[in-house]
Amino acid sequence: MRKLLTDAARTLAPPRGDRYGPLPPLLLTLTVVTGLVDAVSYLSLGHVFVANMTGNVVFLGFALAGAEGLSALASTVSMAAFLAGALVGGRFGTRFAAHRGRLLTVATAIEAVLVAAALVAAAVTHGEVSTTVQYTLIVLLGLAMGLQNAVARRLGVPDLTTTVLTLTLTGLAADSTPAGGAAPRPGRRILSVLAMFLGALAGAVLLLHAELALTLGLALVLLAVTAVATHRLSAPDAAWIRPTP
Repeated sequence: MRKLLTDAARTLAPPRGDRYGPLPPLLLTLTVVTGLVDAVSYLSLGHVFVANMTGNVVFLGFALAGAEGLSALASTVSMAAFLAGALVGGRFGTRFAAHRGRLLTVATAIEAVLVAAALVAAAVTHGEVSTTVQYTLIVLLGLAMGLQNAVARRLGVPDLTTTVLTLTLTGLAADSTPAGGAAPRPGRRILSVLAMFLGALAGAVLLLHAELALTLGLALVLLAVTAVATHRLSAPDAAWIRPTP
């Protein structure tokens, strides 16, 4: 337990000169955003994910087989938007390859703009999700999540992809002491799972007891905070802004 607490504390407050610097807590914040956004997409946009593409591939198969309550078109549009966002994220990753702080700042700022557009679309209809609003939100949020995933991948912080937990959970069990492993980064892995869980929980509670716009508003605030914090922490002499070898 002490090791877990120590590792978790180091994740949230990395020592000066750490090669990842403030990236772990910043990416954990983006993981919370993922939980919020997928709560919106699944609960309000017709049982589709905008961040969890594994789920969408499975849903697409179910829908084509004739399962009720699922839309092959919604899953396809979500995957297409995600891929487009990931393409943009890949281009940014190449452009800002030498400065991870600038990469994350620009990416989260653009992601915030996309979520803000989704918030406006939801607000003007007072939470009424017509077919037009549904697909508008799917495209905007899918672009944002694809961009986020690609940038997190380029940043290369272990166990913090911000959108995928399968490998994180697998590593938590397979690399554990009972399995004969060295149990690397258990605190970070647990925090990643908790961040996604808390985002999904908060998103579901807000959707069930408030308006859709409020959930998107919370995601927007977290993105704005992440963008500003990253910009402020990107000192020219900070070791973490340079990509790891």
